[in-house]
Amino acid sequence: MSTETTGLRAMKKRRTRENISDQATRLFLERGFDNVTIAEVASAAQVAKMTVTNYFPRKEDLALDMHDVFVRLPAETVREREPGESALAALRRAHLAAVAAQDPVIGFSGPEFARMIADSPALVARLREFHDDREKGLAAVLAEETGAGPGDIMPRVAALQLVGVQRLLFEETLRRTLDGQDGAGIAKAVAADAETAFGALEPVLGDYAVRPEH
Repeated sequence: MSTETTGLRAMKKRRTRENISDQATRLFLERGFDNVTIAEVASAAQVAKMTVTNYFPRKEDLALDMHDVFVRLPAETVREREPGESALAALRRAHLAAVAAQDPVIGFSGPEFARMIADSPALVARLREFHDDREKGLAAVLAEETGAGPGDIMPRVAALQLVGVQRLLFEETLRRTLDGQDGAGIAKAVAADAETAFGALEPVLGDYAVRPEH
């Protein structure tokens, strides 16, 4: 199989996936997540129902099509931290940058999308799983970066606190969105909250998982 053929197939798959996701989001926003079926998404996207489930095994992931990036971001941030930078400092820096950019991954989803999530117990539960998955991923990287043994609980303790702060800030961003605050106002408030929340961890984690200078 030629490289060109492989590239075309990959592009077709990506477009199909994007189309399914776009149509699903449109229907969910119009009618509410719990009121739309997989069959209706398939019809709107003009694909078979099995095609939808091949790309999105869980209905919730049609609405929350960000699991992979959401889960891996904290771990990647720590893995790519600067020399002399702690895990805490790297995650605080990255979160503040995401707040300034009003990144949807950290909760800047707009009022319609935020309401769709809040109104669906299934989506709220799935988001909880996202946070749990990112905590496990971060703990694994912290263990690697610090050379912790299998019986060392500290990477999990640190991940629990760091992801707990991120989760709190995510929920605060959604809350302010649902209250009708504008993006700039939310960003200003959440940036201040982030400084406070990450700062509270400084006495415990300020010197943890610091990348060596050399």
